[in-house]
Order: sequence, then structure tokens, then C-alpha cells
Amino acid sequence: MTSPLFLMGIPGGWELIVIILIVVLLFGGRKIPELMKGLGQGMKEFKKARNEEDGSPKSDKTNETTKE
Repeated sequence: MTSPLFLMGIPGGWELIVIILIVVLLFGGRKIPELMKGLGQGMKEFKKARNEEDGSPKSDKTNETTKE
């Protein structure tokens, strides 16, 4: 009997391990944190743009600069 996850195309345990090993071999252990940081920044910018498109921009206090 096949699992519902297999039918949806989501990789299971062994498949995830193989994918992680391939990523580590291709990029090396040092590049992965940089890739994840870039991915996180991209997601943050996407969410910000989506919120602004909805007409409800949220102020981000970390990006605000004061000019004196």
C-alpha cells in the first residue's frame, strides 16, 4: 500500500536524506548558511511587497532611519 505522501509527490525520509547530502556535496558546508540567509531575505522582501500591494504597508522598525 502506498502512502498518501508518495501520491502527492512529497519526498519521504530516505529521499530527504539523499537530497540533503547532494546539496552539501554541491555547495559545501560553508556556503549553505549564506544560501539560507539569502533565501530568508528574499522571502522577507516578497512578504513586504505582497503586504504593500494589498494596500496595508507595515512599518518595519529595523529599516527605519532617522535623519538629523
